[in-house]
Amino acid sequence: MIITVTLNPALDRTLEVPSFTPGRRHRSLDQHTIPGGKGVNVARALKLLGQPVIATGIIGGATGTRIIEGLGDESILSAFVRIREDSRTNMAVLDPTTGVHTEINERGPTVSEHELDLLEQKLMYLARGASICVFAGSLPPGLEPDTYARLIRAVRKLGVLTVVDTDGEPLKLAVRAEADVVSPNELEAEELAGHEFTGMDDRARAVVEITRMGPQEAIMTVPDGCYGYVREDGGQTLYRVTTEPLEAQSPIGSGDAFLAGYVSARYQGRAPVECLRFGVACGAESTQHVGAGILDPTTVERLYEDVVAEQVTLPVNAL
Repeated sequence: MIITVTLNPALDRTLEVPSFTPGRRHRSLDQHTIPGGKGVNVARALKLLGQPVIATGIIGGATGTRIIEGLGDESILSAFVRIREDSRTNMAVLDPTTGVHTEINERGPTVSEHELDLLEQKLMYLARGASICVFAGSLPPGLEPDTYARLIRAVRKLGVLTVVDTDGEPLKLAVRAEADVVSPNELEAEELAGHEFTGMDDRARAVVEITRMGPQEAIMTVPDGCYGYVREDGGQTLYRVTTEPLEAQSPIGSGDAFLAGYVSARYQGRAPVECLRFGVACGAESTQHVGAGILDPTTVERLYEDVVAEQVTLPVNAL
């Protein structure tokens, strides 16, 4: 079983508005409303890929009820902890004439320490039957930046592989808690490393540097694929994995689809480099759909054949 943990889930609403111009009145061409939040998006993609997954986290109010109902409609198992305040609603406007997205995300409900304790208890119960646990997304107000770090340490004691995709201070503390795998995008990795990246060597070096902060493996997503420093054959290998970018209908959630693909392949016991390749194929295919975490497994397999992985060797003095 794979667990996804979403501490700040949302109801994601996307409006398609041709020639969207701020300050003007518009009529939407179409609209889509689905459960969201990074961990929920990962769970959706894992379900579509045929993997056993259960989504947990913190949820509340009428919006929370709609999220749970939406997950049920998608046949995604869930075990959320109910809180008093209402879960958030996020809005995105997609201009189909330009492909430009405008997102407005609410902060989310305030979560108490008692409510977090209830989640930790539920997570520990679920983790007894799981092999991988994915922590993904932002923290809602009221939770300390070390929340992910605290949950990671608890789950790792049960021998469960921990995967983290967040940003800012929560990411830094999760890294120090020695999560097994961290998967930031390039901007998040730059913030973690404390400097901008200027070329391929810089990006490759960054994932190696991140593992020296605590995690065993690091994967950084970039627009055309990823860089991964992964355990392989008793050591660690650095890869650059790329694919030809597709003309995107919507890029939102491609990182979540990548992570789901990587986790899916890892759950199946595939070789590390094949996990990276499959993740890149999933991320690319997801850009052909409106709605985060939505992908077509058949097309993913076709795209997977064209994903290229190359081993990267950095000069000794560059490490």
